[in-house]
Amino acid sequence: MRVTHPLWRYRLNVASRTLAATAGGYALAAAVAAALSLVLAPALTRVDAVLTATMLAWFVYAGAAGWAFYARSAWTAWAGTLLPALALGALTLALRNPGAAP
Repeated sequence: MRVTHPLWRYRLNVASRTLAATAGGYALAAAVAAALSLVLAPALTRVDAVLTATMLAWFVYAGAAGWAFYARSAWTAWAGTLLPALALGALTLALRNPGAAP
């Protein structure tokens, strides 16, 4: 059996995916919780909106962790967690300050 990639590259790939699953997944779950709590705030009480958003963010965190190891490359794993987190962060800022200038 011939090894096509050096062992250090494989280990770096796994370490990067693990970091993308933990840190990137956490960032995505936090952004989902923040944005969803602001979206749910008009329909629910503030406490219920935050609790519901936080509980649903756990599913997003689990999905992001799975995605990090399902992605074709480590770059795709990072992009799949951080780009939506940045977009949701921008949405959260827009929802929090609706009258602010762009």
